[in-house]
Amino acid sequence: MRVAFAGTPEFALPALAALLARHSVVGVLTQPDRPRGRGRKLAASPVKTAALASQLPLAQPQTLNSPEARAALGDWHPQVLIVVAYGLILPREVLALPPLGCINIHASLLPRWRGAAPIQRAILAGDTETGVTIMQMDEGLDTGPVLLQRRLAIAASHTSGSLQEALSSLGAAALLTALDGLSGGLAPRPQPSEGVTYAPRIEKAEARIDWRRDALEIERQVRAFNPWPVAETTLEGEPLRILAAQAEPGDKSADPGAIIAVHDDFMRVRCGRGCLRVTEVQRPGRRRLGVRDYSHSVALTGRQLG
Repeated sequence: MRVAFAGTPEFALPALAALLARHSVVGVLTQPDRPRGRGRKLAASPVKTAALASQLPLAQPQTLNSPEARAALGDWHPQVLIVVAYGLILPREVLALPPLGCINIHASLLPRWRGAAPIQRAILAGDTETGVTIMQMDEGLDTGPVLLQRRLAIAASHTSGSLQEALSSLGAAALLTALDGLSGGLAPRPQPSEGVTYAPRIEKAEARIDWRRDALEIERQVRAFNPWPVAETTLEGEPLRILAAQAEPGDKSADPGAIIAVHDDFMRVRCGRGCLRVTEVQRPGRRRLGVRDYSHSVALTGRQLG
């Protein structure tokens, strides 16, 4: 099958690799190079890097709203366009261009968590299950009919980074199954009207920890925001990032945010309900540290976070 691919971040790479192994990838769309890092130098997206390594035709339009921006896609004459975390809205003209339409891998069990941040929102909400949806795209926000879904349990150890990695592999395999089904009569089905939720883009301000909240909610915040934007508090005025933590029961013998004990490899922090066992932290401009190493350089017991 002649396939065009549109994607940008690392999440899209397993799908592109799977397509290269089974189909004819006739061209790749990805976002323009963006400033990254401390030097703010222009850097290629992971998908661009992979496309160049495989010597695939490549286009990086700022938008797809003009005929000129869509010219490369039209010249490739794809039978289907696969879209994975591309980051640009597809206008009606693009949706109608491939004979088999545009197919998207979405990292949730639609209609739950439509939108930009389904992985983080699922962890924050305490969901025990998520998955991937392979859908035919329409002009709505993740509203297109579903070709197939694959489910995945959310483990208590999952961060958004590790869950994203698992879902990207699951989505790549599901995509190949869906493409095989298109020629075998696989029929898309409309999404149900019940159970619709939205996953708005993550804002950095959401990463600030409020120690008055339940410890389990803060644990989910730590997991959901690892690797970005990373849950953050302060230690008597200095920013401190929390990268790994687990909720546990605790009494109300101290104010929320108080470090009530420091053990070999964790510190116990009082929350509004329960305690948080913090095991990995990072100070500004420093490397990540286990609490064992951090506590050797900073006195912690009895001090206040937040």
